[in-house]
Amino acid sequence: MSTSARDERDYFERIYTVADQVPRGQVATYGDLATIVGEGCDARIVGHALGALGARAKTVPWQRIISRTGGISTSGHGQRELLEAEGVAFDEKGHVRMAAHHWEGPSEEWARAHGFQPLPRRPGSAPDPQLRLF
Repeated sequence: MSTSARDERDYFERIYTVADQVPRGQVATYGDLATIVGEGCDARIVGHALGALGARAKTVPWQRIISRTGGISTSGHGQRELLEAEGVAFDEKGHVRMAAHHWEGPSEEWARAHGFQPLPRRPGSAPDPQLRLF
C-alpha cells in the first residue's frame, strides 16, 4: 500500500472516531468534524470520508453529520428518517433545528487525550461550568 493511501485511511479513521462521539439526537457539521480533526482537514475531506464508509455505515453514525446550514446532504439514503428516529426536529424547509440539536463538540479533556482539538465555544452556548465564579 502506498504511503498516501495509508495516510488517507488513517485520516478517515480519525474522522470516524470523532463522528462516533456525536450523541444520539444531536448533529455536527462537516466543518465541526474538520475543526476537531485539525491537521489540514476540511469539510470536503469529511464528506469524502463519510462517502467511503461502505459496510461501516452500519456502525459509524454518518447521519448525524450535516451541512452548516442544517441541511442534510444525502438523498434517498434515509438520513432524515434516521435523525427523526433519534428525536432530531426539522423546520418547515427541511433543515435541522440547529439551535436545539447542534452538538457542542467533545470535551476538551477527551479531545486532548485523543489527539484532537475541541470546538471553539459558539456565541450563546453554555459557559464552561469550571469557569463560573459565582
